[in-house]
Amino acid sequence: MFPRSLVAFCWLALITLRASTAAAAPIVKDGDVPEGGLDHFFLDFEVPAGTKEIEIRHDDKSDANILDWGVLDQDGYRGWGGGTSEPTIIGETAASRAYVPGPIKPGTWRVIVGKAKVVASPAVYHVEIDLRTTPTLAPVTRKPYQVAAARKTELRYYAGDFHVHSKESTDAKPTLEANVALAKSRGLDFIELSDHNTITQLDFFEDVQATEPAFLLIPGIEYTTYKGHANAIGATKWVDHKIGQPGVTIEGAADQILAQGAIFSINHPALDVADLCIGCSWRHELAPQKIGGVEIGTGALTKGAALFSANAIAFWDKLLDKGIKIPALGGSDDHRAGVSDGNVESPIGSPTTLIRARELSVAGILEGIRQGATVVKLEGPTDPMCELEAAAHEGGGDALAFPGDTVGVRSVVLRAKISGRIPGDAHQVRLVKNGVPAGEPVDVTTDPFVYETIVDAPAQGEDRWRAEVLFDGAPLTVTSHVWLKLDASGPDTRADAAASDDGGGCAVIAREPGSGAPRWPIAVAGLALAGLAIARARERR
Repeated sequence: MFPRSLVAFCWLALITLRASTAAAAPIVKDGDVPEGGLDHFFLDFEVPAGTKEIEIRHDDKSDANILDWGVLDQDGYRGWGGGTSEPTIIGETAASRAYVPGPIKPGTWRVIVGKAKVVASPAVYHVEIDLRTTPTLAPVTRKPYQVAAARKTELRYYAGDFHVHSKESTDAKPTLEANVALAKSRGLDFIELSDHNTITQLDFFEDVQATEPAFLLIPGIEYTTYKGHANAIGATKWVDHKIGQPGVTIEGAADQILAQGAIFSINHPALDVADLCIGCSWRHELAPQKIGGVEIGTGALTKGAALFSANAIAFWDKLLDKGIKIPALGGSDDHRAGVSDGNVESPIGSPTTLIRARELSVAGILEGIRQGATVVKLEGPTDPMCELEAAAHEGGGDALAFPGDTVGVRSVVLRAKISGRIPGDAHQVRLVKNGVPAGEPVDVTTDPFVYETIVDAPAQGEDRWRAEVLFDGAPLTVTSHVWLKLDASGPDTRADAAASDDGGGCAVIAREPGSGAPRWPIAVAGLALAGLAIARARERR
């Protein structure tokens, strides 16, 4: 028999061991969601020294209400999970998707709660927080974002998608590899990863880029608020989205995005589908000079985007009416890498945006956007291509300007070159002046097809011109604009054409709507012209 003192000692040791290895009781926070006021509130909790991992479970206890969730430490942002119901785990060497691993500093941390949708009363929250001294997540290799070298160095149009989500958006599923595979299969050269209010996707760029020497990943953020979603194209630093909190404004957010050398573009501005997409339509007031793009197409036309694209184009035109030169962009908003879950999900590349750039690099693509050198294929990559240019002469003369350019002239020929027409489809082409169609659309009868018309510069100010390829009377491919202004010493194509006109040739005389001024649309096709168009394209490149 053991002495009683030894037995007592063993029991004490066992109790101490169990106490040291047992998990501490979770911190529990229950309460009512504050009524009115700001869109976000905070739940503070204390983290003791020695904590290696934090797990947060949350619930809005409602089928009607929706709360969003995120985490701050003493230094600020540690991640944003949005409306996901999955637990959040943050450790030193690993973290849940959309959250940032790293040192767990002792002190006050905060759970962010966003009032995404509060319609049922009482609205409540329930939060449980575990603080662990031993991590449960295996370490994950992450690498700081590095700017990738140019994938191609050639002046041409590069095809891509400016609105793609990876699993670092908690409402999305695909890996970067799955997104790249789908994009390449659809003939794209690049995609922008615009995950919701997070930049954790950038930690995985380097390994993917190392295996894709001809494909480009562009960093970005979908800056998601309850009054609109913006696209921070090229952003690599997190920007606070909690509008209304001290110092957090939409103007300040735009400034922070621009200060990174990124572009502030507006996503799906007219997508008003109530609770199906909270905050998707744009309702912020922002100086238009800070807006560097407008998403005129979000998702494929055949997947429901046709219901909103006309209003998105009208939104774009309204901004342009203020004299701000903003290019058109398009994005699929793909969350599933093309795998349908029964919803009207559009795959990467629907729409496809073409950027005329000198090289396939982040800097090259962003510069192409800033120049306004864009074309949007609203359904997808197989839509007809439309190349708009202003030229001094009819019939294939050298181009003076491309989308994004401003040119001083007296009169000039606008040339729309359409290629890649789908056999059997009835396409038309038209020009749009200052947001208003200029004349009746012309049938696209061959591939390639060239449409030309002579237009005059305005007596004052500038006119903007774009080209649109139509299908069933609605835009299918849309270019950004060429701007014309009067230069008394500039080219005068109309006078040159009148002086050389002998009454022959293939010009078709029409009239500008509401004007007696003649114009000359020329629709020319055939092998000889096809060869000439290709040769000219090669010269420009």
